[in-house]
Amino acid sequence: MPPREDSANPGILASAATGIADHVARWGGDIDRVCGEAGIDPACVGQPTLSLELSAFCSLFEEAARNTGNPNFGLWFGNGFKPRDLGLIGYTAVSSPTLGAALENFVGLFGLHQQSTHMAIADAGNGLARLEYQIRMPDILARRQDAELSLGMFLNIIRECLGASWAPEEVHFEHPKPEAWREHESAFNAPVYFSQSTNALVFRRELFQRPMPAPDLKLLSITRMCLMSVGTKPVPRQTLKDQIRSAVRARLAEGYPALESVAEAIKASPAAIQRELARDNLNYKDLVEETRRDLALVYVRQRELPFSEIAFLLGYSELSAFSRAFHRWTGASPRSYRAQQTA
Repeated sequence: MPPREDSANPGILASAATGIADHVARWGGDIDRVCGEAGIDPACVGQPTLSLELSAFCSLFEEAARNTGNPNFGLWFGNGFKPRDLGLIGYTAVSSPTLGAALENFVGLFGLHQQSTHMAIADAGNGLARLEYQIRMPDILARRQDAELSLGMFLNIIRECLGASWAPEEVHFEHPKPEAWREHESAFNAPVYFSQSTNALVFRRELFQRPMPAPDLKLLSITRMCLMSVGTKPVPRQTLKDQIRSAVRARLAEGYPALESVAEAIKASPAAIQRELARDNLNYKDLVEETRRDLALVYVRQRELPFSEIAFLLGYSELSAFSRAFHRWTGASPRSYRAQQTA
C-alpha cells in the first residue's frame, strides 16, 4: 500500500509503529505477513513524515497479536516504547518545560498526529486528573491492541519526567477484561479496570508542576511547526450517524441505550436522530441492532470472553436473549460460530 496522501479516511503518522518489526520478530512472528494482512507496505512503517490509514494501523497490531500468538502484543509494545520514537509529537512533549505543559502540548497537537480520536485531560475529582484516549471512528471495532499500546506510550511520556518507577493511580480500558489481565497490572504497576467508558490514565494533578528533565523551547517550537506542516490532513467532521453509533456503543453495557440519553450525549434532538437514520432507511432500533451485531462478531472471536460477559457488554439482561439474537444474525449459536472462527 502506498503512503497515505489526501484521503477521506482518518490517518496516523507512521512513526507510531516504530519498532514493530523487531517486536514481531521477538515473539516469533512474520512482519511481512502481518503487514500484508493489514494492507500496509512494510517500508512505510515507522517513517516519521508518512501517514497510514488509522483503520490499517489498528489492523496492523491486531494482526501482530494473532500472528505471534501473543494477545498482549500491544500492551508490551507500548510499555517499551520511547517517547522520542513517537516522532514529532513525542519531541513536543519531552522538550516542554513541565509535565503539565508536556501533556497539554501533546493533547493539543494530537489531532495532527492521529485523526478521529478523542484526547483530553479531564478532572477526575479528589485532586486527580484523567488523560483520556479513544478512537471516535465507529467502523474500527477491533482496537484493543491500539488502546493498550497507546496508554503504554502515554505512560512513558510521564515516566520521562517522573522516572521509570512511577505508576498511575488507576488505568482504564474500554474493551472487556482479557484472559491474561494480570499482565496489564504488571505493565502499569497499578490497578487496571476494563469495560470502562473510555481509555485513561488516572494520576494526581499536583504532578503537572514537575519540571521535564530536558526542556528545550527552541526544539519545541521547531517540532510544533514541523508537525503542523507534515501532520495528517484534515478529514470531514464525524457525521451525525457516526456520532450516534459511538454514543450507542459507549452505553450498551448499561443496558439498551435509550434514544433520549443518546440524543443528550451528542446534543441533538431525538427527532433529528430519527430523521438522520431515515435517510439510510434505518430507524433507531435498527442502528442499535447493527451495533450489537458488529460488536458481537468481534467479541465472540475472543476465546477468553465468556458468552455471559459478552451478553452483558451488549446490553442483554440474559444470556438466552443474546443467543437468540446471535442466531438471528448469523444462523449459528455463539458457541458453534466461535468454534468455526477459531478452528
